[in-house]
Amino acid sequence: MLFQIKGMQAGGQVAEIAIEAPDEAAARAQAAAGGLVVLSARRGRALDLAGSRRARFPLLLFGEQLLALLAAGIPLIEAIETLAEKEQRDAMRAVLMAVRQSLRNGLPLSAAAAAQPAAFPPLFVAMLRAAERTSDIEQAIRRYVDYRKQMEALRARLVAAATYPMLLLIVGSLVVLFLLAYVVPRFSQVYTDLARDLPFASRWLLAWGEFVSQHFVWVAGAFALAVAGLWTALQRPQLRLALSAAAWATPWLGEQLRMLQLARLYRTVGMLLRGGLPLVQALEMVDDLLAAGLRLRLLSAVTAVREGGRLSDALARYQLGTPVALRMLRVGERAGNLGEMLERAADFHDEEIARNVDWLTRLVGPLLMLAMGVAIGLVVVLMYLPIFQLAESLQ
Repeated sequence: MLFQIKGMQAGGQVAEIAIEAPDEAAARAQAAAGGLVVLSARRGRALDLAGSRRARFPLLLFGEQLLALLAAGIPLIEAIETLAEKEQRDAMRAVLMAVRQSLRNGLPLSAAAAAQPAAFPPLFVAMLRAAERTSDIEQAIRRYVDYRKQMEALRARLVAAATYPMLLLIVGSLVVLFLLAYVVPRFSQVYTDLARDLPFASRWLLAWGEFVSQHFVWVAGAFALAVAGLWTALQRPQLRLALSAAAWATPWLGEQLRMLQLARLYRTVGMLLRGGLPLVQALEMVDDLLAAGLRLRLLSAVTAVREGGRLSDALARYQLGTPVALRMLRVGERAGNLGEMLERAADFHDEEIARNVDWLTRLVGPLLMLAMGVAIGLVVVLMYLPIFQLAESLQ
């Protein structure tokens, strides 16, 4: 829900901002965190950003366009106004107008972004807040944009690797369905006219072909319902947790998932450190990026770092480091560039994951093609088997 908050700034001026929050208490708390003494709060029109994936605020595009405008010498408020004027979607324009209004009321960009949690994640807000201490907002936005691009590139690579096997399964299934629904019944008519004794396997195939041909609508409907049911089941948190647990328990796959999570941890913490955040605060902000088991280990590692321990020692003690990452972190701790070394460790592991995914794709693709070829070849052989037997009898 959207709330219009009126409050008093530290300098005594009265400001009014728009805040997206689940309730009035949360809206008041966000405004207070942004430095306002809240005088009143009233409910406004919701921005409807979180309800639909298609309506999600395009933060990466916003960052890229804002950087281009700032690099051209346009002041921040005018840059936000420009982006709002060109925006065609009402929900997105409302977010940008709310940010502009907050800036006009004297709030910093971090507070204006924090007032719109449905559009701007905590990591982005933290980067801005740290950069405002050194007036380096443009560099902070650039770091976050680069971070998001790298994460999106890895995600796109994983999706592309999973798309090819799925297409093979779909095409192979459609070919088999076509053979059963159209080709096999035609062969059945030929064999009926010949009135020859058929092998059991051929009779079984022809019976299936006749069934699929006569009840094609029901078969197609049942197939569609099965796919929809599987999709619905995969949306259930319990099943997804069970599948995730099974994947983590698989030896090779579990190690790849662990490496993927650790690379994401290293990259995010490195970005925050280079943005000026303290180490403990950066670690505390990224615990929700990890799976439950790794999250508990990270909390223990944060406690060790807070008590004065080194990050490399804490990660090694709680099994959150790889040999390569730990060596890089120790070098970074000695040289004073821990954030850069964390990002290099993330790059190293991302490349290793990409190589493993490419290898797995090259392996799974031919195996699926072989399986589809065997299935289609079996159908064809069973259709022609009576003809082969007839030819042998004529000889």
